[in-house]
Amino acid sequence: MPSILLKSVRVVVASVLLVAVAGMAQSPPLVADKEIPLPNVEGRIDHLSVDVKGQRLFVSALGNGTVEVIDLRSGRRLHEIRGLEEPQGVLYEPESHRLFVACGGDGTVRAYSGKTYALLKTASLGDDADNVRWDAQKREVIVGYGSGGLASFTVDLKQTGNLELPSHPESFRTEQQGTRLYVNLPKSHSIAVVDRSRDAIIDMWRQSTVADNFPMALDEDDQRLFVGFRSPARLLVVNTADGMTVAQMGTAGDTDDLFYDSEAQKIYVIGGAGFVDVYQQTDADHYERVDGLSTAPGARTGLFVPELHRLYVAAPKRGEDPARILVYRTE
Repeated sequence: MPSILLKSVRVVVASVLLVAVAGMAQSPPLVADKEIPLPNVEGRIDHLSVDVKGQRLFVSALGNGTVEVIDLRSGRRLHEIRGLEEPQGVLYEPESHRLFVACGGDGTVRAYSGKTYALLKTASLGDDADNVRWDAQKREVIVGYGSGGLASFTVDLKQTGNLELPSHPESFRTEQQGTRLYVNLPKSHSIAVVDRSRDAIIDMWRQSTVADNFPMALDEDDQRLFVGFRSPARLLVVNTADGMTVAQMGTAGDTDDLFYDSEAQKIYVIGGAGFVDVYQQTDADHYERVDGLSTAPGARTGLFVPELHRLYVAAPKRGEDPARILVYRTE
């Protein structure tokens, strides 16, 4: 009897596990969670940043000339910073409690108090201040701008460096363990590799079959760079050891943001054509599109926050549809 009972238990456990695995296999990688309204926000929406501890989302409403501050707990707007000339890049730095905003219209970088939203200081770069990133190793703010430059600042907006580039930089990513920085240069049809220890370009990876490389993400552990192109719409996987392309897939059109989820080993590509494409990383060289979901026309920017297991997609006002943040839960 004991052996028969034990066998029965094993069969039941095995059946339960099979059902559970099957259920997991069918679960979509992104699940619509909620929508957060952006009342009276007009025009194009650019990049986003987050205060994880304070549960705040910062949204560059470029066409509206504002930065929208969203309370993620209540799903409501907390504050609105007004009077900006085409805000594009935005970065919240939690240790200094400062918010940095790069404005394309007047070429300024502005530092605000993350507590009171008071303007603390303004630095001028002259033209088209765009993407903003945080260099955790140097503890510096990096801003792409103009016809080709990366400017570095302390949290007090004291400029510490300036690197000339062949053309205007779009998205760029810094290594956390290494000293490299990778920069998309769509007008030069290339990716620049920068050594931050010397603030010098050490390589240029030119692309001949695709163009308009705007967003990028980095898998530093596997030495893989994910780059989104618009012409044609492609996702390329580049080996950062030699700059060679190891994989490429068709993807959502008009992409301006993409993110790598290291925990789930997935890539989320946000496209202004109104879709998010999801790719599964099998290993460093192999990828498969596992899902695609409809978002909204013109929704081409967003932010993936791994600590919150959320992907936020910015949907601009189109016709009767108001501006809003689409929130997706990662599974």
